[in-house]
Amino acid sequence: MVNDNEIKAQVSPFAIREGEIKTFDGKDGYVSMNQIVHKINIGHITDIHFAILELVNEFEFITSRQLYQMLEIKGIDPKSQDKLNNKLDALVKSKILTRYYFTSDEGKGIYRIYCLEKMGKYLLGSKEIECKWQPSDNTKPVGMIKKRLAGNQVLIAYLRKVKAFEAYIVKPAITAKSLGKIFKATGGAVKLTKNNKSIQFLFEVFRREPEWQKKLVEKMNLYKDFYENYVPGDSGFSGIPQLIFVCEDEKHMAECFKEIVTNKLEVPQIKMLFTTDLRQNEETLANTLVEFKLIDGKYKMENVELKLIG
Repeated sequence: MVNDNEIKAQVSPFAIREGEIKTFDGKDGYVSMNQIVHKINIGHITDIHFAILELVNEFEFITSRQLYQMLEIKGIDPKSQDKLNNKLDALVKSKILTRYYFTSDEGKGIYRIYCLEKMGKYLLGSKEIECKWQPSDNTKPVGMIKKRLAGNQVLIAYLRKVKAFEAYIVKPAITAKSLGKIFKATGGAVKLTKNNKSIQFLFEVFRREPEWQKKLVEKMNLYKDFYENYVPGDSGFSGIPQLIFVCEDEKHMAECFKEIVTNKLEVPQIKMLFTTDLRQNEETLANTLVEFKLIDGKYKMENVELKLIG
């Protein structure tokens, strides 16, 4: 597998492309549970297949590269990307997982996205693993799926590259008290601990999807409500979490910041920190965060060095 720092992409694979659609790449037809049980009994579906299934359940949408990295983190050796892809093919053919790719005017996407199928839910249930998947989950639009994939990339980068890493949550639920709404941080959350001191990061992913500015404003109103009414213990956070915005590229960071300031959606309780998809590929994350400072009447983008995430 190509290392992160060897990736030469100029545009994030999780950026929105014009006219992009999600294309089915799974298996049609019927597969019975008896057929799947037979494959388990003869050893064609093994523990590593179940480990893959649990990860897909946890992340909802995930690429094969992200699965490879997560298996390694969990101490499971996938041997190679090709061997992992063969196992994924077997799960797709058995309708335990299904698969999609993105198509746009620029052509076919270079990666496949995996998510659960009905048989996958049944198998997880047989091991008493909680699975809230329902068929309508697979109909989610491109923007929502790409937010999840970008969020996965950030979580995996922190797991692999930050020594102070302690724990992660894929879909943390947050309560906006005044508005009476529970919402989720699209990029997940991580807890970092060093010298018995902990900090938690919340990641909110923004994409240039249709009406993205309007969606940004709606989400920021929820965050403002959460932070303005925060007391220790709210939404499971013992201390006030640091919010980090994950954007498509450098220009998109400035566009998002402008929307927040123009709509007076700053959160005074925290610093507003930004990052991009491609910054997660750097060898160390110490210099991957950005803030906008008012200098001589103009906002300027400056890197924020955090030794804790080095």
